[in-house]
Parts: sequence; C-alpha cells; structure tokens
Amino acid sequence: MSTAAQDAPVTLVTGGGSGIGAATVRLLLGRGHRVAITGRGEDRLKSFAAETGAGDALLTFPGDASDPAAVGAAVDGTVERFGRLDHVVANAGFSTHDDLANGDPEQWREMLLTNVLGPAVLIRAALPALREAGGRIVLVGSTAGVKNTPGNFYSVTKFAVSALAENARVLVTGSGVGVTLVSPGRVESPFWDSRGGGAPDGPIMTSENVAESIVWALAQPAGVEVNSVVLRPSGQVH
Repeated sequence: MSTAAQDAPVTLVTGGGSGIGAATVRLLLGRGHRVAITGRGEDRLKSFAAETGAGDALLTFPGDASDPAAVGAAVDGTVERFGRLDHVVANAGFSTHDDLANGDPEQWREMLLTNVLGPAVLIRAALPALREAGGRIVLVGSTAGVKNTPGNFYSVTKFAVSALAENARVLVTGSGVGVTLVSPGRVESPFWDSRGGGAPDGPIMTSENVAESIVWALAQPAGVEVNSVVLRPSGQVH
C-alpha cells in the first residue's frame, strides 16, 4: 500500500449499505477515505461493496448495530486492517411507521435498540481510537427529533438521539473529538419501503443531499466542530 493510501482517513459507517449510509460511503470513497460499513444483510453489503469498485479501501462487517459484540468487532477489525479510525457515522436506524394508538410494542423495542442503543454502543466502542486520532462522531438524527410527530415512537427515538449527541459532546469536548448531529427532513431512501404507499407526497431530498452535510461536518478543520445541522427539502414545513 502506498504512503498516501496509508495516510488516508478512515471512517466507519453503520447501516452503510443503502440509503443515506451508502450515499455517504460513496462520497467518502470519492474523497479518498478508507471506509468500513456495517449492516444486517451480508449479501447486500457484499453487493454494495462490489458495486463501488473500492477494493481494499472498503471493509464490510455484517451484524446488528445494537449488538455490542458486533459493533466492537467492527471497530476492532477496522483498526486492525487500516491501523486507525478517524471518524464514525451512526446512521443505522428505521421507523415502524405507526403510532402509539395502534403500533406493535415489540417492534418499538427493536426500533429503540437500533436507533438509540446502537449509536451509544458505537460511541463506546470507538472512543479510544477516536481520541487517539482526534476524530469525529456524526449521529444521524431526524427532524422528527426536532419537532414531534403525533404519537410517533420513531420521533421519540430521534429526540433521544438528539440528547445522546449533546451528552456525548459534553463528555468528549476538549479531547480533540468532535460530535455532530445531522437531522434531515424527508429523504427519498429505503426508509420508506416498510410504509404502505412509500414516501408521503411532498418535497423530498436525496440521500446524496444528506451525505454532503455529513461529509462536510467530518471535514471541518481541527479545533472546529459543527454540533448540529438540520436540513429539510424546501417546502417541508415541519
């Protein structure tokens, strides 16, 4: 491996095989990062990796984003392979697209674990390497965590992610590690696949639009951190 390749920054993205995660990975690879991705579907991860043509610059780690052992193995495997870890992007998450009046509490439990415990587990596993690198943490929230959606437990989980971002920022501030919460509004992505009828009508962004904000936050100079980014498609009111 060339010296330039060895010096390239290393970023781990959870839920990196589709949607916002995949768009972020493509953008990072295009800007010279070495990248590791996690996801529950091993075949999808392999297919996406082949599609990128990134070769040795992209690692895949199948596993549950809320499983401490799987997340720890992904972090350790990334550091072992690339020699460092500069950034993590906690992107894995989903919505049950229901409400408190008629939803399934068991599905809420899984959503809570993925959307809230998952980013916390990632922070815990990655902090030693991030402190060494002076790296950055990006948590992907939602405008549903800025303004409540009536009876929507997904909104509850994203408000929790907002709190987690600030909690983590206070923990690491002054250590050289930056924390950014990126809260997108409506995005065209596989997020809507489990909702009957797909994405609701109205203005919508692309996954690439959100990825640009994530990568911009990661690219801030040392000593500067952007703590919160909220982006909506023009015309989205809430």
